[in-house]
Amino acid sequence: MNYPKIAFTDAVKGFQERYGSRASYGRMEEFRYADGFTQSEEDFIASLDNFYMATISESGYPYIQFRGGPKGFLKVLDHETLGFLDFSGNKQYISTGNLATHNQVSLFLLDQAAKARLKIFAQASILSIEDNPELFEKLNLEDYKFKPERIILLKVSAYDWNCPQHITPRYTLDEIQHEFAVQHEYINKLRAENAALKAQLTDNK
Repeated sequence: MNYPKIAFTDAVKGFQERYGSRASYGRMEEFRYADGFTQSEEDFIASLDNFYMATISESGYPYIQFRGGPKGFLKVLDHETLGFLDFSGNKQYISTGNLATHNQVSLFLLDQAAKARLKIFAQASILSIEDNPELFEKLNLEDYKFKPERIILLKVSAYDWNCPQHITPRYTLDEIQHEFAVQHEYINKLRAENAALKAQLTDNK
């Protein structure tokens, strides 16, 4: 897997030459190989509750769709394969229709709190749930109320981590509540210690 080999087209290289970055990116293109996901990518993917997927339409325009669900709904099936259940939505089927005619996709995975983003090129397959019960069991989400319509399987062609520059840290409600819970626990501990010391001072009078 070599993300720059796919991403750096001749037109891209032309702009790199023009603005003075081609030499460093040329070295990246020569040496940036990966034999599938490492534990770092797998852990990152499992921690996310959303991602963006770009498909290509017959009209030539790209289409970007937000995909969300419980943490880990995008699952790593092996070191070069991802999968997720495609749930019923607004019934436009733009991404699904695009995949029927052009199976190359780009995924954008972002954790704003950690200022980390992962870019993935993949080839997508649309599979029926009825014909793939074992795969469905691997991808199924317990206690998720929305109805899955199909399986999307992604064969990863390449991936790359993006730099954190310009990412504004933002936090989910769960992350904020967790931090406040830790602070409240500490405050309650201090209050208890303070009450115990006051009681001890009163007893010693």
